[in-house]
Amino acid sequence: MEDWQARRASFGAVAADYAALRPGYPAEAVAFLLGKRPRRVLDLGAGTGLLTDGLLDAGHEVVAVDPSGPMLAELAARLPQVQVQVGGAESVPLPDASVDAVVAGQAAHWFDPVPAAAELRRVLRPGGVVGFVWNTRDQRVPWVRALGELLAAESRDHEADQGVVDRFAAALPATVEVADSSVVQRVGPEQVVRGIGTRSYVATMDDARRAEFLGRVRHLLATRPDTSGAELLDLPYTTRAYRLVPR
Repeated sequence: MEDWQARRASFGAVAADYAALRPGYPAEAVAFLLGKRPRRVLDLGAGTGLLTDGLLDAGHEVVAVDPSGPMLAELAARLPQVQVQVGGAESVPLPDASVDAVVAGQAAHWFDPVPAAAELRRVLRPGGVVGFVWNTRDQRVPWVRALGELLAAESRDHEADQGVVDRFAAALPATVEVADSSVVQRVGPEQVVRGIGTRSYVATMDDARRAEFLGRVRHLLATRPDTSGAELLDLPYTTRAYRLVPR
């Protein structure tokens, strides 16, 4: 539990790289979660605002909440029109019945489902929805699969998305709908390495271990025939969105 809490709190130290190097979310995923009608949306665990971007593009009003002040500072610098508040899923700093939807991008696995579900029901207006979305590297591509195998031992403690959703569906309770889409990042090899450095299991390593681990990632990209010498790489992700409708 202590390690989990440290990983949960680790993102502030890598906020700038997180904002620059993590992928955004497809417009079709946002449309699936929220529909076309503008809503007042709580982006919970908003981080640097990668999902917030898509919410704003779709015409929604957004309140962004995250436990990390440095992450929210990155969001506020890019998106000054968004209301930001420091807080967590288990104690949301918003009034009762104040939003039409609560969404979380790449964040719900950090929430404690039972107290968080009670808070989501509290802040949602009647007819409100909950949306969770995750990007996952598409390991059907050989070099991405090799990268995933290198990372697997360190990232093993993440609970699968479906398990997180099932626990929230039981706690709310809610029905669940699912939609898949995809997004591709066009990045240089060193950007891939730095992006891995924003993962919680890397951010919490000591300096020597982090340098050694990222060195192995760098070596993999430099020596594989499908990535060696490339100035830019297409890094594909599959995107899975879950819409939870409280009963």
